[in-house]
Order: sequence, then C-alpha cells, then structure tokens
Amino acid sequence: MKRHELEHLILAAGAITGADEIIVIGSQAILASMPDSPDSLLRSCEADLFTFRDPKDADLIDGSIGEGSPFHETFGYYAQGVWIDTAILPEGWQERMIVICNENTRHVSARCLEPNDLAVSKLVAGREKNREFIGEMLRHRMIRPDVILERISRLSLSPDELASTKERWSRMESLSRGAG
Repeated sequence: MKRHELEHLILAAGAITGADEIIVIGSQAILASMPDSPDSLLRSCEADLFTFRDPKDADLIDGSIGEGSPFHETFGYYAQGVWIDTAILPEGWQERMIVICNENTRHVSARCLEPNDLAVSKLVAGREKNREFIGEMLRHRMIRPDVILERISRLSLSPDELASTKERWSRMESLSRGAG
C-alpha cells in the first residue's frame, strides 16, 4: 500500500462512519512517519482502522471498504475495522501518534502509530510476518533499539508474556547486528 492509498482509506472511513478522526494501528501506520517507506514494508494491501467514536464503526468499515467489498475489488486495497484492543501497546502510545490530515483525506484526521510503538505491538503479537516487518524496520534504521527496550518495559503484560516479548526482541536485535 502506498501513502495515497492509505489517505483514500482514511477519507472513505471518515465518510462511512461520520468520524473526523481515524486511528491506524497496523503496519500501514508507518506511512505517516515515513511516506516513502521501502517496498518491503508496503506489501500489505490492508490497513487496520478504528474510531474512538463507536466500536460499531469497525463493522461499518469492514462492511463498506473491507476485504471482498466492492471497494476492495475496485481499488485492490481495503480497510480492516478493528478495535483498540486489537494491539497491545506501550503506555503513552496515544501521545506519540503521528497525524495524517490533508486535502487527500478531506481533512479527516488519521492518528497513526509511531514506528517504535508499531514495532513493539508487532513484537508482542510475535507472528512470523511481524518479525520480518520489524527486521526490515531495523535494517532501514526506522526504529531505535534503546527506545524499543524502554517501550517493552511499559507494556501491561503478564511476567511470562513480558519475558517472551523481551526474548523475541533480543533475538531480533542479535540477528540484526550479525547482518549489519
């Protein structure tokens, strides 16, 4: 997905829900801080969106511009309506969000995860595709290891989940240093 495609989804989500603010928490949030991100980070054709206005907005988004919708079939990309608890994020994430708001979104504002918070949420999820994404972020120096460690310590996780997340990060960082 390219930046203009994300902006199109933001515009559409705002029109569908009536919300003037959209939250972007998935991998495409990287486009707010780094609009010209490497192609290796832009492989996904979906963006995870929600509003704070109403949890039911996720259903509106899915039904109107979600996977398999006429929107998806027409444009080749889509939004997945999610909710705030879809991702586990470090304390303070809302204050660090990066805003997209311009003529392309018709001034619907999108608040997108900051890259280090995005990486931490993907570390917690721990899926293979997330590890690859974080590896690319590391390779392109889009995240800072010291910030990642600090943010991991600000997660609300059980001791076991926290230990697993720290271990995943340690392995990733070691592999990155070995490749660099």
